[in-house]
Amino acid sequence: MLILNVEENREENPRGERHKLQIYSSSSRRQGRDGTHGLLRTRRGSQHLLGEGENVFFVVTNLIVTPLQRQSKCPEHPKIPGAQCTEDKECPAGEPLSTGNGIRTGRCVPYSPGIRTCEISAWCPVENATAPRRPVLAGAENFTVFIKNTIRFPKFDFSKRNVLERAEADYLKRCRYSATAAPYCPIFRLGQLVRAAGEDFHSLAVEGGVIGVQIEWSCNLDRPASECHPVYSFNRLDAARPHLNASSSSSGYNFRFAKYYRQADGGEQRKLFKVYGIRFDVLVFGKAGRFSIVPTAVNVGSGLALLGAGAFFCDLVLLYLSKRSPFYREKKYEEARFQRGESVQMGMKRDSVTIATII
Repeated sequence: MLILNVEENREENPRGERHKLQIYSSSSRRQGRDGTHGLLRTRRGSQHLLGEGENVFFVVTNLIVTPLQRQSKCPEHPKIPGAQCTEDKECPAGEPLSTGNGIRTGRCVPYSPGIRTCEISAWCPVENATAPRRPVLAGAENFTVFIKNTIRFPKFDFSKRNVLERAEADYLKRCRYSATAAPYCPIFRLGQLVRAAGEDFHSLAVEGGVIGVQIEWSCNLDRPASECHPVYSFNRLDAARPHLNASSSSSGYNFRFAKYYRQADGGEQRKLFKVYGIRFDVLVFGKAGRFSIVPTAVNVGSGLALLGAGAFFCDLVLLYLSKRSPFYREKKYEEARFQRGESVQMGMKRDSVTIATII
């Protein structure tokens, strides 16, 4: 189980408060009573963090709120492709726009002075489609996240955590991760994670993005367990950089959710949130090995067998396929001639014959 524990730094909070959140990751998304999905709050009630599934957490950095929406009829937003019109026949009734907010009613109505759009039946008023220019929750950069990871190799009955085993009681309260000074401190500032991935936190916080936190274990179990260390690496997973030719319309990371209310007259009302933020995916990789005589003997035997087969095929090529096969044959074989009546080895008598022996 991966445990993510997020808190805001006390020393960088001017009010001297500490806000602490903890997520026990789960593969399912649980919907809250207010219609949100895994939404968590700090003690001040601010909505900063959302759980999105296993080994993933999402930090809210920006949002667009559309309050007091009710199901009715209203003009479509003019930035929706195909929404602007000049007369009713341009708005066929019952047909939705591919990226629109509702179903067209067949009327062309004023949206603002000088702008007319198709009327739709939807949750009204429609969402403001203007993209944000600066992050609302830029202070999330000072949050810290506690990533607790345990890796296990069942074949070798070996397991280890990314937390220092013999540490002081208050070690985790005062340490911060450093690849050289504190490799076993699993507490990271969110700004540190983003910068390690080569990004600027404030720029990324405007429209959001996806950061990968990779934990790699490479353990030689013939050595002491203390030499098996986690190695962290960070990179941006969504291709939203200009040099990658990413489309600006699809850059960033955002999603929508709503809170629904029942009015005194029985009608339904909702508040729509379009949330931008940084999603962190924690990815764990590991491999381990230990010396064993059985696979070593098998590999050595296979190697020797391959050496013998290699010599045979080399002779085959040099004797029959090479252009210099006569030269190689002359060096490899020695000719010996015997006359009739002369004794040959093993006491045999033969006619004049040529015997080739391998050197």
